[in-house]
Amino acid sequence: MGEYRIQEAIQAFLTGSRIEGNMRAMQITDVWADLMGPLIAVYTDRIQILGDKLFIYTQVAPLRQELSFQRDSIRKRVNEALGQEVIREVVIQ
Repeated sequence: MGEYRIQEAIQAFLTGSRIEGNMRAMQITDVWADLMGPLIAVYTDRIQILGDKLFIYTQVAPLRQELSFQRDSIRKRVNEALGQEVIREVVIQ
């Protein structure tokens, strides 16, 4: 059995589990207001990452429409904030 550093072992575990998406979503939630502005952050109900998709939930129809127009920009901002290309698609619901 090979030797791992703690960081490598944790990363290997997270990569193989659903926890990784939840942890990344928490990272994004922490900086969501900085990425998108305080007004959008207030009306965003929830952010979720499943695989390579970022799901953004809001009950406000005009905001949903505006976020739909900004999908590519949101994807780029979020990937930049995470420091790697994690999100390939943004889904607004």
